[in-house]
Parts: sequence; structure tokens; C-alpha cells
Amino acid sequence: MDVNLVTVLAVLAVTVTQTSETLFPGAFNCCTKISDQIPKGILQRAERFEIQKADGLCHLEAVILYIEGRKFCVSPEIRKVKKWMKKNKHKTPRKKLHGRKQRRAKVIKRKEKKQ
Repeated sequence: MDVNLVTVLAVLAVTVTQTSETLFPGAFNCCTKISDQIPKGILQRAERFEIQKADGLCHLEAVILYIEGRKFCVSPEIRKVKKWMKKNKHKTPRKKLHGRKQRRAKVIKRKEKKQ
């Protein structure tokens, strides 16, 4: 009886974890700590960045730098970071509005017959 209860609770815990990550993906991707200093080498190696706002699920404003698959959270108030972000605007991920472009319907004009 106890083994069945433990099994059911384990399956329930895994299901809840998977469901919550699917429904609230940003909740598990927030920076909880930010650095007030950053070495220049980190900025030079950064592949892209995102801006985390302090609204909704995340409670800190931060700049998330991605370097070799890892993320570093730094303060958006650092002068070096502000200057680097202005210079590297193209490294922000772009949001897609649609999966693909919508096609325009062709308008076919018919010739009127004269009688």
C-alpha cells in the first residue's frame, strides 16, 4: 500500500513540474541575482542578450548575456553594458509575429464582352 502511494505521489509531482514549465516558461528563466561589475572579456564574447524587465514573474531588471550556452545576469545600469548594448542591437532575439508571411490573393480582372 505504501509503495503505491509513493509511486502515485512521484508521478503527480513530475506531472505538475512538467505542466508548470510548459504553462509558465518565463517563471523558471528569471535572473535572481545580478552582478554590478563585469569584465570586458565577457562583453566581447557575448553571442546575444535579452533584457529582463521587473514586471510579472521576474522581480529584477537585468541584462542576460549568453556566452557559449551559459547565461550571465548583469545590472542594466552598468555604463559598459549600456554602451555595448547600443553598439550590438542586432544581437537581440527578434520576435516573430507570424510563422510565415501571408499571401495576397490575386485579383483577376475579367474582360467584359461587348454586344
